[in-house]
Amino acid sequence: MNILVLNGSPHENGNVGNAIKKLLLKYDSDENEIVYHNVHELNFDFCRGCMACRKSGTCVLKDDGAHKIAGEINWCDMLIVGTPVYWGNMSGKLKSLFDRLVGVLMTESSRGIPKPLHKGKKAIIVTSCRTPFPFNCIFGQSAGAERALKEILKYS
Repeated sequence: MNILVLNGSPHENGNVGNAIKKLLLKYDSDENEIVYHNVHELNFDFCRGCMACRKSGTCVLKDDGAHKIAGEINWCDMLIVGTPVYWGNMSGKLKSLFDRLVGVLMTESSRGIPKPLHKGKKAIIVTSCRTPFPFNCIFGQSAGAERALKEILKYS
């Protein structure tokens, strides 16, 4: 199985990174190929919202780290996404990456209905929140990041 890992934390060996590394022990075998990226190390421009990628499947911006990840998303059988919780959501750099990946993740019907391009692929979400329990639940901190990632994965 081809596994793509996107660590959205700026702290490679923080809670999210360490949780992902422990999870990867389950998949450590000759049968699996794992590609691991620390998203904060990727260089890419922000999405401009031109929507050209929804028709072509390719971002029109210059070739950069987002294009590399787009190719790896097409290659992988499973995506593992990790992020710390920032203001009840995923990290900004991870969100910016997903903004750039819209064209490789989904397309639209002629009526504008989203159509997933990776239906059936497996995905795992890893999050970590510093807001202590039960306040992380009461204020929706942890659930916000999970909800945002599930939304992206659902339409992918």
